[in-house]
Amino acid sequence: MSTLTQAATVEDVLADLDRDGYSIVPNVLRRDEAETIRAELTAIADDVPRGRNSFEGFHTRRIYALFRKTRLLDDAATHPLVLGVLDAVLHDYQLSAPTGILIGPGEPAQVLHHDDAVYPLPRPHDQVVLTCMWPFDDFTEENGATRLVPGSHRWTDRKPDENTEVKVAEMPAGSVMFYLGTLWHGGGANRSDRPRLGVVLEYAASWVRPQENHILGVPADIVRQLPERLQELLGYNVYPPFLGYVDGRHPRRLLDQE
Repeated sequence: MSTLTQAATVEDVLADLDRDGYSIVPNVLRRDEAETIRAELTAIADDVPRGRNSFEGFHTRRIYALFRKTRLLDDAATHPLVLGVLDAVLHDYQLSAPTGILIGPGEPAQVLHHDDAVYPLPRPHDQVVLTCMWPFDDFTEENGATRLVPGSHRWTDRKPDENTEVKVAEMPAGSVMFYLGTLWHGGGANRSDRPRLGVVLEYAASWVRPQENHILGVPADIVRQLPERLQELLGYNVYPPFLGYVDGRHPRRLLDQE
């Protein structure tokens, strides 16, 4: 399992993605930054119910509508390394399913899946999803680190063998792991005595529908306070030449209306 250094470039990440389907860059955030984010999201999760099915996890709390509930992830969502990789892989994109995932003790491993399965596209196809996993606890095999199947992003018609092909993405808090929408992966089993927190910032090509409806999920009065690039990532943008307009105008112009 390849792990880059903190000084990794866009080109380094792209090389990993092409070969393995994922790339880990350690310590992108300082330890104190990661701890601050963990504290706020853990407090938010106290008011969130546990999952409704085995995929969400019956011992797991998922924080949806993240950009309505916290400002501490704004910089992660628009980090220069993240945007550079997205520019190269997806070209035109927006946030799809940003979610805080607090996997509790006793949670079994999630079923392996690939994130672009929600779109009815036959494989192989161009990438339409790129996900960034930000760990805010040290990810270990014991506490439920993400499981990956290296190279499976190139598969067309087979499923992984969990006994021989799965690797565990162990990494320190504050790292970021990129993985392609075609890569087979899943949350690990938490066999520790405390929950582990990760934040998935999933991005999708702007011509497909995002999983979460951010226009409704994040009130306009909050969006008005955000940087323009984050506004665009939340759907206030147009995919060339004109997908996403409102009344013939760029959707961000609506934010100027009180």
